Amino acid sequence: MGSGQSVFTDKELEDYQELTYFTKKEILHVHKRFQQLSPEEVEENKNAKLSCTLIKNNLAELKVNPFKDRICKVFSSSGDGDLTFEDFLDMMSVFSESAPRNVKVEYAFRIYDFDEDDMISENDLREVINRLTGETQLPPADMNQLISNIFDEADLDEDSMLSFAEFEHVISKAPDFVNSFRIRL
Repeated sequence: MGSGQSVFTDKELEDYQELTYFTKKEILHVHKRFQQLSPEEVEENKNAKLSCTLIKNNLAELKVNPFKDRICKVFSSSGDGDLTFEDFLDMMSVFSESAPRNVKVEYAFRIYDFDEDDMISENDLREVINRLTGETQLPPADMNQLISNIFDEADLDEDSMLSFAEFEHVISKAPDFVNSFRIRL
């Protein structure tokens, strides 16, 4: 019936365990959550590719996340936002309590880098702030001041962009980061 250890061979479970921050039992639980998103499709193919729309609308933790589309896109091996089980497992692993801070920081950087140029620019920051503030958009003067403050604090080489190293430095000062970058199993 596709439940329990019969879903994967012992070798597959060992491989997944080596590549994630999960135990075999947790991997099976993640697969169960993946299967709940589209039972028929996953029953037919345990590594089915599920649409980003399906995932972000049905995975409770993503429904309310303002970055849900970016999260899907960053973890999608095909780059289109759709996730296979292995992509989903990677995502859940990075968002798990067991994932190290440096891995979480790397993925946060990729999520916030909207134009995917390996830098966080003023436009990227504007998008992050707009998504975080939701319908209560900041007035342009406040938005510009906030972005200026972020660059004053974090842009060490003063090029009006945040490199990964600069982003990592800023995040190291945020004690809540690890707790907010998490999905509980």
